[in-house]
Amino acid sequence: MKFIGIIPARYASTRFPGKPLALLGGKPVIQHVYEKVAAVLEAAYVATDDERIYDVVKSFGGQVVMTRTDHKSGTDRIEEAIEKIGGEWDVVVNVQGDEPFVAKSQLDTICHCFDDPTTQIATLGKPFESMEAVQNPNSPKIVVDNMGFAMYFSRSVIPYVRGKEKSSWLTHYPFLKHLGIYAYRKDVLRQVTQLPQSSLEIAESLEQLRWLQNGFKIKVGTTDVETVGIDTPQDLERAEEFLKAQLL
Repeated sequence: MKFIGIIPARYASTRFPGKPLALLGGKPVIQHVYEKVAAVLEAAYVATDDERIYDVVKSFGGQVVMTRTDHKSGTDRIEEAIEKIGGEWDVVVNVQGDEPFVAKSQLDTICHCFDDPTTQIATLGKPFESMEAVQNPNSPKIVVDNMGFAMYFSRSVIPYVRGKEKSSWLTHYPFLKHLGIYAYRKDVLRQVTQLPQSSLEIAESLEQLRWLQNGFKIKVGTTDVETVGIDTPQDLERAEEFLKAQLL
């Protein structure tokens, strides 16, 4: 199978404008992401709607494609990008442009999800390490079936562990945190971008619920690797410390 990685990257951001170009360890964040993806997959492209990002990617020798400014999601952006790029790709891997620490093992895991011919979409989950983290609505939870496919994603704490003190729930159930890396069979990517928003997606503000609600199967690979996404300037400071710790 042939895998291509596409990294959607926008300059506009409510909490941190220009974050793909912010320097981390002396290199733009988007360069860290690109180099990690390009080292594992057959090809990697940045998909952007901003000439500043386009120029920076070109300057470090990366492949980049310009996309429209009116996309409502990164999924829509990568669909336009793959149509422009062309080629005979089986699976499109979507890695966010603010994930500079995406690991080779994570990319390998999400690609291996497609060893199962029934996998249409794949994503990653990581076991939670504290109940405080489980209860954070900004860390969506995944419930999976016995075949490793997602049954539901929620900002609420699911499942509810009846008859146990909440402080002990992690000892009774392996709560799984969703990591926002996706991969799609190329034809499935085209299909999901044609779907209207669903009621569950609107309720939880989780795009993947649109796909589940329309019957698509999402395979969940499990990773023990923590990533440090960058959404705010404070996240960038934490990322600098994380990078320094990796280099020690």
